[in-house]
Amino acid sequence: MKRYYQPEIETASREEILKIQNEKIVKQVRYVYDNVPYYRNLMDKKGVTPDDIKSVDDIKKLPFLTKDDLREAYPYGLLGTDLKNCVRIHSTSGTTGKRVVAFYTQHDIDLWEDCCARAIVAAGGSDEDVCQVCYGYGLFTGGSGLHGGSHKVGCLTLPMSSGNTDRQIQFMMDLGSTIICCTPSYAAYIGESLAEKGYKPEDNKLKAGIFGAEPWTEEMRREIEKSLGIKAYDIYGLTETSGPGVAFECEEQTGMHINEDHFYAEIIDPDTGEVLPEGEKGELVFTSLDKEGFPLLRYRTKDICILSRKPCSCGRTHVKMSKPFGRSDDMMIIRGVNVFPSQIEAVLLNEGYPPNYQIVVDRVNNTDTFDIYVESTPEMFSDKVSDMQAGEDKLKLAMRSMLGIGPKIHLVAPKTIQRSEGKAVRVIDKRKLH
Repeated sequence: MKRYYQPEIETASREEILKIQNEKIVKQVRYVYDNVPYYRNLMDKKGVTPDDIKSVDDIKKLPFLTKDDLREAYPYGLLGTDLKNCVRIHSTSGTTGKRVVAFYTQHDIDLWEDCCARAIVAAGGSDEDVCQVCYGYGLFTGGSGLHGGSHKVGCLTLPMSSGNTDRQIQFMMDLGSTIICCTPSYAAYIGESLAEKGYKPEDNKLKAGIFGAEPWTEEMRREIEKSLGIKAYDIYGLTETSGPGVAFECEEQTGMHINEDHFYAEIIDPDTGEVLPEGEKGELVFTSLDKEGFPLLRYRTKDICILSRKPCSCGRTHVKMSKPFGRSDDMMIIRGVNVFPSQIEAVLLNEGYPPNYQIVVDRVNNTDTFDIYVESTPEMFSDKVSDMQAGEDKLKLAMRSMLGIGPKIHLVAPKTIQRSEGKAVRVIDKRKLH
C-alpha cells in the first residue's frame, strides 16, 4: 500500500523542513509587504521591515492577523495579487458578522489539493479507491478541497455534497465507496440511517472516513468507527488558510501532521500573544508560506491545542497538532466556569448516550441557566418518569464531575433533536454577552 503522496516532503528531515521554511518565509514576507497594503501598514506600525525577517525564528517580530482584521479588510483588502490572477473564492459561513472571503490562484489550488491528497493517502487511499465526498460544495471549502485531493490521488470521486441521505446510502452501497469524507456529526447520522435500513457495518465496503469541520471527541470517533466499520481520521483546516488539509491524521491517530512546507505553526498565550514552547497548550497561529491570492501571516485561529515533534510510527516527520481542545471563542463561561462542548460530548458518550445533544445557556435574574437536551437511545427511553429522572440525575453528576458545574439535564425521546447534514448546531447561547 502506498503510504505517502509526496514521500520526499512528508518524510523530510527536520533540517530539510527548516531549510524550506526559512527560504519561503523570507520570500513570503517580502511578497506580502509589497502586495498587501493592509498588512504593510500593520508592519510599519510595529516598526518591522522585510529585511528583519531572515528565518522562521523571526516570525515572532511580525504583527498578528485576527478575524476582525479580515472583516475590516473585506472584501479585497488582503488580496495578494491582481484579481485577474485569481480563479476562485471560498468563504466562511459568516455566522458572527461579515463573511471572510479567501482568494485562490491556480497555484494556490494546486498546493491545497496536494495537501488534501496527502490526507487521503494517509488514510489508506489510492487509485483503487472510491471516495465519496459528502462535505458541502460551493463557498464552503470542504467539498472542493477533498474533491481535488481525491482526483490527485486517482480515486473514483463521488461528488455527492451534503444532504439527501437516502441517495448517499444508495450510491455508497451500489458503487462500493471505500472512503467517505464529511463532518463527524453527518458520519454518525449516516451510520444511524444505515442501521435503520437494516444494514450491518460489514455490509458496506467503507474502510476509512476523513472527518473534520467541527469538534469531535475520541468517544465519538469510536462510535463512528463501530457504526460504519471503518477507521476514522481527523482533518483540520480553515478557509482563511485554504481549507481542509492544513493538517491531517495518519494511522497512528495521535494528532494531525501539519503540512509544514506550506504552513508554519506557532502556539501562543491567547492573552499575552507570547510564543509558548513545544508541548504547552495555547492558541494556534498559522503563517501561509506560499499562498499567492490570500497570503495570511500570523493568523490567530482561536483554536486551543498543543504541538508535538515526538517521532511518529508512520514515518512522517512534520510536527503534529493535537485535536483542538476547544476554541478560545466558543469556550462558554458559565457561572465563572470555562465549559467546552467537547467536554459535554465526552461525558455523554462515556455514559452510553448518542452524540445528539443541544446545550442551551441563558441568563435569568442575572444568573446563568445551563440546560443540556440529550437524546436517549430506544433502549434507554422509558415512559416511566422515575426511570428518566434517574438517568437525568446520573448524567448531572457525571457532568458536574467533568465540568465543575451542574447543568439541568433533559432526556428526550430518540430522534427528537434535529439532525444536521452540515455543521451541527450544538450550542444555543441566549445571553446578551456583547
